[in-house]
Amino acid sequence: MSAKKKQKLLKITQVKSQIGNQGKQKKVLAGLGLGRIGRTVTRPDDPCIRGMVAKISHLLSVEEVEG
Repeated sequence: MSAKKKQKLLKITQVKSQIGNQGKQKKVLAGLGLGRIGRTVTRPDDPCIRGMVAKISHLLSVEEVEG
């Protein structure tokens, strides 16, 4: 039997409003499952999610957690 490898996760919280931002940034927020200030989601730590976070880092707070 193999031991399960702990996966790193990102805890992403929206801290600023999407009002006044470009349409592409709103789509990235929706793709992450966000859209309201204070909403928090947990996503796997992979290059795709990191790229999405980098596009809208000014709207988010990000923490790394063990999964």
